[in-house]
Amino acid sequence: MTKELREAGGARAKLYHHGPEWEGAPTATIGEFKCESAEDGATLLRAICDEVTAQGITRILGPMSGDTWHSYRLVTESDGTPPFLMEPQSGPHDLAAFQAAGFSPVSRYVSARVAPEAGIGPEPVPMPGIEIANWDGSAPEAHFAEVHALSTRAFAGNAFYQPIGLDAFLALYMPFVPLLKPDLIFTARDTDSGALQGYLFGIPNYGHGASPDTVILKTYASLRHGLGHHLAQAFHLRARDLGYAQVIHALIHEDNASADRSRRHGGEVFRRYALMGRVLDD
Repeated sequence: MTKELREAGGARAKLYHHGPEWEGAPTATIGEFKCESAEDGATLLRAICDEVTAQGITRILGPMSGDTWHSYRLVTESDGTPPFLMEPQSGPHDLAAFQAAGFSPVSRYVSARVAPEAGIGPEPVPMPGIEIANWDGSAPEAHFAEVHALSTRAFAGNAFYQPIGLDAFLALYMPFVPLLKPDLIFTARDTDSGALQGYLFGIPNYGHGASPDTVILKTYASLRHGLGHHLAQAFHLRARDLGYAQVIHALIHEDNASADRSRRHGGEVFRRYALMGRVLDD
């Protein structure tokens, strides 16, 4: 992943030249953005936009460290709750800097919290031929290789999707293996072939200490419609049984089924985020 440092005054960022497509057009992305003031940040962002325009790229996204597998999004609203584990964070001037440089939201997200009991809904419609179980904690590289293969299929239709190689994927997740609780990681497999059809990745919120009372529903994906509901149900039941006081529904796109399900189960939004973009030939 090609990236270059750019600095101006009290601002700095990394420029990634080969970002994901945006409505069929290639992009550059701006990641690791920091600024001491909105004015400093906007000055740097405008300079990067001018550089990218001169290279013939007409669209730019940020904050995004190259792709959606890495850190992206900035905080647009917050109730002041401390950041949770693996949550993107923003400086106090980031949003104003992007807005002043001509960027606007192109995709919006939320994080919400709910009591585990509230997240347990009616029993999902049965799915014959599917077995949901916990990962047994063994062979983490093989487990995450399966997760990578399924993710590249399940997420391929998402906006701003860009594939990532297995080695890069393992480099992202293997450092977290010592923190994982297999009781919070679920797989859904075809009962005949054993092929992975879906997964759910949950983790205690170690961002709030070594013995947190909150657990994060970080990611789930599936290849069959309705399977995500089964995985989420199993996760909330397990969170309740393990004695967690709260579940964080993390970084949900505000228009997808997960956000609707969170709202219906009383999820209280405590943070909002946006991916910002600018069309440079306007």
